Amino acid sequence: MRFVVKQKIFSFGDNFTINDEMGNSYFQVQGKVFAIGDKLRMYDMQGNEVVYIEQKLFKLLPEYTIYYNGNPAARVKKEFTLFKPRFNIESFIGNYTIEGNFLGMDFNVLKNGRVVARVSKKWFSFRDTYGVDISDEENYAFILALVIVIDQVIHDNNHNNN
Repeated sequence: MRFVVKQKIFSFGDNFTINDEMGNSYFQVQGKVFAIGDKLRMYDMQGNEVVYIEQKLFKLLPEYTIYYNGNPAARVKKEFTLFKPRFNIESFIGNYTIEGNFLGMDFNVLKNGRVVARVSKKWFSFRDTYGVDISDEENYAFILALVIVIDQVIHDNNHNNN
């Protein structure tokens, strides 16, 4: 299934909706206003919290914990590299890796060595809009949470470097 993520980067609290490619709303993401560190909650369209993303503070490099249905599901840490961003993902759901061009939001999510999602900004001409094509066997909310964390790390780094 292909999802469209349109982030409203300049809105208070990073609130946005994730739709499928037909425009149907699937998830609502709400950020915590005036929070120290990033705290995002993803709700299904019935208002049930599915994912909670929390940035760990006082870390040299960005680190996030993803909670799925209230339980820790993954820890995502940006690794120190000189040229190309790299992420360490520790997950109870599977062995995930990310490959591709993170800065251009054109990368793949692999689970146990198999591509389970493709992320691309090329599909869209709008700024801060990208598509996430997820394999039907995968947990959509969890994969979207991984993509949001990567986007948040890349966006924060770009913002801090400007």
